[in-house]
Amino acid sequence: MEGLGVLEEMGELTRRGEAFALATVVWRQGPSSSQPGSRAIITAAGELHGWIGGACAEPVVIREAQQVMADGIARLLLLGTPEQFGGGVPDGMTVVPISCQSEGALEVYIEPVLPAPHLVIAGDSPMARTLASLARALGWRTDLIRGPDFTGDAADGRSMVVVATQGHGDEEVLEAAAAARPAYLGLVGSRRRGTTVLGYLADRGVPQDQLDRVRVPAGLDLGPTTHQEIAVAILAELVQLRASGALAGARSGNRDPAARDRAPLELAPAAEPARDPVCGMAVTAGSSRPVRFEGTDYYFCCAGCRQAFERDPDAYVRKETRC
Repeated sequence: MEGLGVLEEMGELTRRGEAFALATVVWRQGPSSSQPGSRAIITAAGELHGWIGGACAEPVVIREAQQVMADGIARLLLLGTPEQFGGGVPDGMTVVPISCQSEGALEVYIEPVLPAPHLVIAGDSPMARTLASLARALGWRTDLIRGPDFTGDAADGRSMVVVATQGHGDEEVLEAAAAARPAYLGLVGSRRRGTTVLGYLADRGVPQDQLDRVRVPAGLDLGPTTHQEIAVAILAELVQLRASGALAGARSGNRDPAARDRAPLELAPAAEPARDPVCGMAVTAGSSRPVRFEGTDYYFCCAGCRQAFERDPDAYVRKETRC
C-alpha cells in the first residue's frame, strides 16, 4: 500500500472511529529504501500499512507510533546516529539509534490521529438539542436519540453518555447506558431525583460498580441556570474531564504531557523486543524465522546478519554475554 492507498485507509479508519498514527519520511540519507514523502499508517493493534523503510526501520517506527498514540503528542524521529546528521541534533527531535548494514538514516514525523469524541445524548428536550448542537460545533461525533429508542448498543467504552430523558423513562435508559460502561455517564436532574433513580436501579440488581460511575447532576455546578445554560455546563464538564485525562478512552488529541499516565489509550501489546546479536539492531521477535542456538532463539534484521551468525554463532553469543 502506498500513495492513494494510504489516504484511503486513513479515511476508512477515521470513519470507523479507530485511532492510528501517520508516519511520514521527511529526510533520508542513502543508501535507504525510503524516499521523502513515503508514508505508512500504524494501527492501535501495531499493524503497519504502507512503506516507511525496510526491516531496520519498521519495528522502531511501530514502537514509537504506539507511544505517540498513547501520549497523543506527535514526535520527530531521527533513525540512525547523531553523526549521520552532522553531529548536531535539533531541539525536539528524538534520536533512535539503529545500525543498518546499508548505513542509511531516516527522519520520520509521526503524528497521532485519534477518533473524534463520541457523545450520545438520550432525550429530546430543548436542553438535549442545545447540547447536541454545541458538541457538533466542536467537531464531536454526536448522536441525539429519543429515550424510548435508546439501547446500550448506541455507546461503548469510549463514548460519553448524557441521559436527559428528565423523568420519561430515566431508569430504563440509565440502566441500558450503565451496562455499556461508557467513559462518562451523566444524568440530568437534581441530586434528589438522582438518588431516587439510583436507589431504584440498585433494588433491581444493577451492579453497584456501574451505578457508582453515574454523575448526578451532570455538568459543572453553575448555580441556578436555564436549560440552555445547563447544556453549556455539561459540555464544559466533558471538555474539562477530557483535557485533564480523567476519561480513559474518551481521549483528547492535545493533552498535557503531565496527564499521560492517567488515561492510557487501549493499544495492543507491543511485539516482544529482541536484538540482532550480529549488528546489535533492535528487531521484533517473531518478525522473521529465528535461529535456535543452545536453547535460545535469535532474530536478525537481514539475511547477511543471519548468515554471519550461522557461520560462527558462538562468537556472537560470547560477545552478547560480555555486553
